[in-house]
Amino acid sequence: MQKKIQAAPTIVYPESDGEPMAETDAHRDLMTDSIETLKHHYRNENDVYVSGNLFMYYVEGDPRKCVSPDVFVVFGVEKKRRRTYLTWEEGRTPDFVLEVASPKTFSNDMKEKKELYASVLAVQEYYIYDPLGQIVPSFIGFRLIDGVYQEIDFVHNRLPSAVLGLELGERDGDLRLYDPDTSQWLQTPSERAEDAEARVENVEVELAKALAEIERLRTEKNA
Repeated sequence: MQKKIQAAPTIVYPESDGEPMAETDAHRDLMTDSIETLKHHYRNENDVYVSGNLFMYYVEGDPRKCVSPDVFVVFGVEKKRRRTYLTWEEGRTPDFVLEVASPKTFSNDMKEKKELYASVLAVQEYYIYDPLGQIVPSFIGFRLIDGVYQEIDFVHNRLPSAVLGLELGERDGDLRLYDPDTSQWLQTPSERAEDAEARVENVEVELAKALAEIERLRTEKNA
């Protein structure tokens, strides 16, 4: 009797574990603002992928080998939407990772994740920040040198990122991104929206003035 050939079981790489994305409003806002700010900064570069809170699988065939960085940037991969990030398909691991920490997550961020990012994923720069200031240190960064993380020194109260060409620092109590080339802080989504609204209002004011002037001239001509 001929044996039936059975197909190999399909390996599923889940997109969610059912856990909440962030512990507090401050954690969630920092994650989303950082992701959207970096997306906007690299909006014209097609080979820079910015994401966060996305399952990243790093061992093919083993769905247990997974991590979900809060914010990460990968250079040299296509900019597109992904359901999960499979490192063996992409051929690249993150160059930059930011974890938004809390007393509950800090130990894992400083130990297990730090070891994983250094020895397995070779993340070039790794930053940990606590938006509520409940842990010490509340802000720290590491750069991978010869396979080992070395702590990054603060310069002008900011941590310089060689990978991004930007600096991370606090502004009005929030973690922000600073561009040393322009000597300006990158705008958050809400700041960009406010600026756009202000520009629209200015255009409307100038248009109203122009229409009023046209009407005045028309009135003078017909007088």
